[in-house]
Amino acid sequence: MGTSVNILLQKALEVRSKAYAPYSSYSVGCALLDDQDGVHVACNVENAAFPLGSCAEANAVGAMVASGATRICTLVIVGGFSSLEHCQPCGGCRQRIQEFADADTRVLLLNDSGELDAYSMEELLPNSFSLDPPTSG
Repeated sequence: MGTSVNILLQKALEVRSKAYAPYSSYSVGCALLDDQDGVHVACNVENAAFPLGSCAEANAVGAMVASGATRICTLVIVGGFSSLEHCQPCGGCRQRIQEFADADTRVLLLNDSGELDAYSMEELLPNSFSLDPPTSG
């Protein structure tokens, strides 16, 4: 796969600047690489009718699915108030990411030192569940 982590980080930072977060002032950007080498970016979008806003991670997964891809290889998340801080995906987004992840999927989070920490889905969502597709027979 030709897309580097640095490109994903740059795209996540760029899209974070477009977040619509007038209520929390907490802006999040997400960039993910799918298994077809496609890059999908999204930011969080808040709504006055809380909790109807949408997370950057959920929006990026939706963009990936809309493109026809179904597997996340790498996902970079950046967020914070005025400055960047360690930004973990919420529980709902962890489950959304898990739906399209496998054992090789890496979730990269910018830490307070400005470096990326890598997590597996098992680390982010231990003992997760999934529904097996129905089998014919």
